[in-house]
Amino acid sequence: MQHKSIIEFGIIGLGRFGFALAKTLADAGKEVLVIDNNESKIKQIRNITENAFVVGPLDKETLEDAGIQNCQTVIVCIGEKIDVSILTTLNVISMGVPRVIAKAISYEQGMVLEKIGAEVIYPESDMAIRLADRLISSSILDSIELTGDIAIAELKLTSKLADQTVVQANLRKKYNLNIIALEHDGKTTTDITPDIELRVNDKIVVVGKRVNIKKFEEFLTGIR
Repeated sequence: MQHKSIIEFGIIGLGRFGFALAKTLADAGKEVLVIDNNESKIKQIRNITENAFVVGPLDKETLEDAGIQNCQTVIVCIGEKIDVSILTTLNVISMGVPRVIAKAISYEQGMVLEKIGAEVIYPESDMAIRLADRLISSSILDSIELTGDIAIAELKLTSKLADQTVVQANLRKKYNLNIIALEHDGKTTTDITPDIELRVNDKIVVVGKRVNIKKFEEFLTGIR
């Protein structure tokens, strides 16, 4: 299972967030290594990338065996299991990976992850709080760049998509963007089903090429 060649991205954890991230990066032609302890999820992702492995405990030895240390950027997508998230992130950082991004589901978890040297993203909470003073007219509330052309961004929905369902909005086909979280009335969900209705001022978190995020933003703001 050992991989010695340099791989652009490593993704640990295949929840909805990790899966959408892996798919978007692979669709953009990036080399992605993925590990998870769920065999069925790994089988599913192997349609997208061959570098997908089932692992048991996420200790240093297992991570090295999978080849995580050969990745330029590793995204730890295990937010829900806080202890596993922090220990895994620490292991990846100690292996000398140049850039480590970790998903957090609380501010406290994010603080710990930042202290051990990770970049932190909060895909399932209100990222806008941290950037309130920078919100002027842009629909993009917050974003994190994964590589030169791939990013994760949170946007506020306008009347352009009011009362449409996720399947009607069809962002995947129109903009090649994957929705990974949606906030409505202060409640956030990552269970994005086709029949969810989009409302004005809802916030969505999408992953995709920066140019496509920009096109979607221009659509929302009426520029195009």
